[in-house]
Amino acid sequence: MIPHNKLIKIFTGNANPTLAQAICDCLGLKLGESEIGTFNDGEIFASFFETVRGADVFLCNSTCTPVNNNLMELLIMIDACKRASAQRITAVVPYFGYARQDRKNKPRDPISGKLVADLITAAGADRVLTLDLHCSQLQGFFDIPVDNLVGSPIFVKHFSDKFEDEHDNIVVVSPDIGSVQRARYFAERMSLPLAIVDKRRVKAGHSEVMNIIGDVRDKKVILYDDMVDTAGSMVNAAKTLVENGATEVYACASHAVMSGAAVQNIENSPIKELAVLDTIAPPNLTKLKVLSVAPIFAEAIERIYEEISISDLFK
Repeated sequence: MIPHNKLIKIFTGNANPTLAQAICDCLGLKLGESEIGTFNDGEIFASFFETVRGADVFLCNSTCTPVNNNLMELLIMIDACKRASAQRITAVVPYFGYARQDRKNKPRDPISGKLVADLITAAGADRVLTLDLHCSQLQGFFDIPVDNLVGSPIFVKHFSDKFEDEHDNIVVVSPDIGSVQRARYFAERMSLPLAIVDKRRVKAGHSEVMNIIGDVRDKKVILYDDMVDTAGSMVNAAKTLVENGATEVYACASHAVMSGAAVQNIENSPIKELAVLDTIAPPNLTKLKVLSVAPIFAEAIERIYEEISISDLFK
């Protein structure tokens, strides 16, 4: 627990104030008093009602829906604290939007992930603290330190407790080739075999499942991914797994983006439970199991503040 007499300040935008409050509760700190709002024309303003001069400031705001509003909130909060003489500013971004736009797939494509990294740096942030970036190479887009935490240990504990007596009957499944590395890491942590869903993406937001690489017959499976957006890929993978003999399908994803018809898609799917982290305020979904990242972010903030290594939190 961080002593109250040390100069550390934690503030939040409007993306997920519940998580920011939970982080403060873990640290035994009071959430900073501020107001982030909009003028009549939609312009965003930030007002801080306590001093940040010389303070180690942590600004919490996921860049989730509405993505651009939440991104602007973060940038304006950073600028306000920089101009108010904060000693160090850490942008705490539990879910980092625009991370999927990390390369040029065709001529004249933007690399929006790099643009957002430049905006956060130019606004005055000294470092970034995030979790499960969609593309880990995004860390190289920044000219300031980036700490990319991992959420897999939280899922490992959840499913280890859930299937404590059924370990030999479980298979971890990657929903696509691109997620194999993170799914393999998760499977290794749980000492479970890995299967892969081979799919062909028709267009953005739509995919066609082709076949299963690995044996899932008569097994309970855990689909593991970093985010669930429209849930199309996850639902199609779940259906294919059942068609290939899986007895029960569970799923987990760090970030519940849940856009479009995602809630309905999950509710109508063979998935029995979708476990997510609270990096984004969770939607109302009966199959949803929300696990908190507040303790891991609180520990990372404490280590950054105390100037000690946080590398253990990357494992």
